[in-house]
Amino acid sequence: MSRLLIIVGVLLVVIGLLWPVIEKVGFGRLPGDIVIERGNFHFYLPLGTSLLVSVILSLIFWILSR
Repeated sequence: MSRLLIIVGVLLVVIGLLWPVIEKVGFGRLPGDIVIERGNFHFYLPLGTSLLVSVILSLIFWILSR
């Protein structure tokens, strides 16, 4: 369990460091993401991005469990 937590932590750090590059590719603004901007108010609900991340993580964990 501790090894899994360390791996997940390292992956989160790597994704955090690569986020500017990932965002330029368009990963943060997928169809299905809700963005509302009005004056000083900015609301971002990443539904499409969350769905894609969920599918990718599910595939990774499924492959690792086999």
